[in-house]
Amino acid sequence: MSSRKLRFDGWVLDPESGDLERGGTRIRLQEQPVQVLRELIAHPGSVVTREQLIGLLWPRGVVDFDTGLNTVIRKLRSALGDTSETPRYIETLPRRGYRFIGALDPDPEAASAASAAVPASAAEVSPAPAPPSRTEPTAPPEAALVAPKPIASGHEPPVRDGATSSTASATAAVQRPRLSTLALIAALAAATLLTGVYALWRARSGPGLTSVRVEAPLQSTLPASGAPTAATVFSPPPHSIAVLPFVNISGDREQEYFSDGLTEELLNSLAHIDGLQVAARTSSFSFREHPDIADVAHKLNVATVLEGSVRRSGHRMRITAQLNSAVTGFHLWSQTYDRDISDVLKLQTEIASAVASALKITLLGSEAARIELGGTNNPAAFDTYLRASKAYISRRDATGIPTAISAYTEAIRLDPNFALAYAGRAEALSQYTQELTTGAAARAGLERAEADARQAIALAPELSQAHSALAYVFEGRLDLKRASQEYERARALAPGTARVLQMSGHFAAMMGKAAESLTALRYAAVLDPLDYRSQIVLGDALYLARRYEQAVAAFTEAIRLAPDYKFSYGGRGLALYALGDLQSARASCETHPDYWASQQCLPIVYDKLGRHSDAEAALTKFKAALGEDYAYAYAMVYAQWGDRTKALELLEKAVRVRDAGLSFLKTDPMMDPLRNEPRFQAVLRELKFPD
Repeated sequence: MSSRKLRFDGWVLDPESGDLERGGTRIRLQEQPVQVLRELIAHPGSVVTREQLIGLLWPRGVVDFDTGLNTVIRKLRSALGDTSETPRYIETLPRRGYRFIGALDPDPEAASAASAAVPASAAEVSPAPAPPSRTEPTAPPEAALVAPKPIASGHEPPVRDGATSSTASATAAVQRPRLSTLALIAALAAATLLTGVYALWRARSGPGLTSVRVEAPLQSTLPASGAPTAATVFSPPPHSIAVLPFVNISGDREQEYFSDGLTEELLNSLAHIDGLQVAARTSSFSFREHPDIADVAHKLNVATVLEGSVRRSGHRMRITAQLNSAVTGFHLWSQTYDRDISDVLKLQTEIASAVASALKITLLGSEAARIELGGTNNPAAFDTYLRASKAYISRRDATGIPTAISAYTEAIRLDPNFALAYAGRAEALSQYTQELTTGAAARAGLERAEADARQAIALAPELSQAHSALAYVFEGRLDLKRASQEYERARALAPGTARVLQMSGHFAAMMGKAAESLTALRYAAVLDPLDYRSQIVLGDALYLARRYEQAVAAFTEAIRLAPDYKFSYGGRGLALYALGDLQSARASCETHPDYWASQQCLPIVYDKLGRHSDAEAALTKFKAALGEDYAYAYAMVYAQWGDRTKALELLEKAVRVRDAGLSFLKTDPMMDPLRNEPRFQAVLRELKFPD
């Protein structure tokens, strides 16, 4: 055992003696808790699986692994004064493993040696940006500050993990200010931030927008303290995989929808395997052109990469799949399948089983059943379903969504028992209704979406997509208790699926469950580290938790990943506003002044800068772009302006028109100036937020 002492958050661990000290207090740890703590600290910010820890503690497998590991973790938490509910050091990822999230302290000896080796010129640093002058107008107290409220543009909700398209997102037309979980990520269209501790590191470099350029560290090298470290040995979770888009070799470019759709279905199948961490679609599909396996693995922090090709001719297909180890560079398994498209469900199970076997994971019967859950053996229905999914991923707007709905409808006609098609249509209907319709049309659309979601559940009760679609319907109706129940059910059924984690995690943030929310959203960012939406939805949840510095960093990282996506600038501007950095907030919001997120930001920032006429003009422009029906969005502006009477009137109007933005009311920092008002409390009671 190494005698090098480990230091974190003031604690000093001597691995040789087992002594854990801080502030004059000494605790003697037993050997197994020391081993676990050393292993977790060796991979700060990364998931250490239960299998890794079990193999470390009991290499011969002679104990009750599950009970034994739980006992060791409990002893370690007790020594550190930590809890699983609100962890400071050891975070539990259900059914996956554990992650060290504490702040690492520098090694005094290493720091001394390093400082001695650095030339004086290299030690010079730029001064931190000065705080706002005390003579300029300042922001209100933190309790009265605001998180930005996304307004859906109709583009790319997260639940299909669509590939990033900067061109499409840059030209998105403003639709309806829809503040539900799915529409939030649709507007954000919601990465390398693993825990939000990196966010703190970014914020420490100063809130100014131009003072420092920060490149986000990779997941595999990011310590829990957020500080960059020297290069480390690549050590991804052993049971982790990325599925690259299978190459279409049919000789017909129009068949790409089929190879992409088949890849996505296979990716979803692997995500159902307990103990296997699967990189999400957006990140995996970003390596479409001539991927280098080592580069993919390092950027996605995975140990294995699955790639392949698809050749289709009529109802026949030839699929070649190959599993590669990113650590050794060796091929672990490969196989070619010649099948009829009607055998696609069985084929998914065969490939998933082969991958699990190659990784020495036991595929349980229940997991095998989930792989085929909700599918179809009808070749024409499957083909049409893949076309619908492609349309929905590519264009989530007034053109793309109706195209997808029509294709889902045709798939259902071809196979009335196709549960996945019902779930897909329910989701698409919900988004179209909540983004692009109002009044009676909106109510009718939600009724159709609910009927589809319930039919999908009737056909496949454990289909997570069906439960998340039903949750989205309930959220749109402000039936928040039932929405909460369905999101929890969806996450329980698909704990390793990024889109479910994003949707349910953000909804939990709106309901005031910060710890639950951030755990889910951070894991979603681990699964989809190159998707800017992962950062944006995490940023919004950090707002709701009043962690403004970390939210600034999350939005900044989103901008790095997708500079053309306009929402991030308005979101970051309001985060800076919340921190009191008004000039930087103004600069960020003015980057895209014609985009709705900036139009919402600028009236608030201008007002606090004393530019009241500019604030009025900006609000007028905001209302002209959206219309008069979006009462909740305008109520937030008036609340920050200090006009409580007008803000309360708009809030009550929002209740009358069932403005879905009200789902934010429980935790929205912008509404804090109104919270002691009896009229506000009456609205809060009427909405019946879940406990």
